Amino acid sequence: MQARKSSASRVERERCLEAAMSNRTLISIVDDDEPYRDSMRKLIMLLGYTVEAFASAADFLRSRHLPDTACLVADVHMPGMTGVELHRHLVDAGYAIPTILVTAYPDEIVRDRALKDGVVCYLGKPVDDDYLERCLRSALQPGTPIEDNS
Repeated sequence: MQARKSSASRVERERCLEAAMSNRTLISIVDDDEPYRDSMRKLIMLLGYTVEAFASAADFLRSRHLPDTACLVADVHMPGMTGVELHRHLVDAGYAIPTILVTAYPDEIVRDRALKDGVVCYLGKPVDDDYLERCLRSALQPGTPIEDNS
């Protein structure tokens, strides 16, 4: 049974990768930590997505990539506008961009509030690659529970 599940999840992963490659789904990353931002950009590119990375929420909001962003991965704690504030700003401005928040300082209250506000995932750094991949799939395929994407 485990071999069948493993084989099925591999097939599903390959289908998602093919879909991402064929439509060049844009994932935008907003994180003020340059080494982490670059690492996350490389990881998400390896998963088959087109990636744009920004050092601040203001940079992202000014970019021409905002309307094309299919999913946002943002740090919770950034100078200026936090990832939580960025998500709220986008929702208030009418942008329904699925958002994944990452943080080096997990906080249950912030997590619960963010998830209530519609954030897809709230992840602690360092991010587990497989869990990030499941979060991305869930963000890009609304209604798909993260647990069912393994």
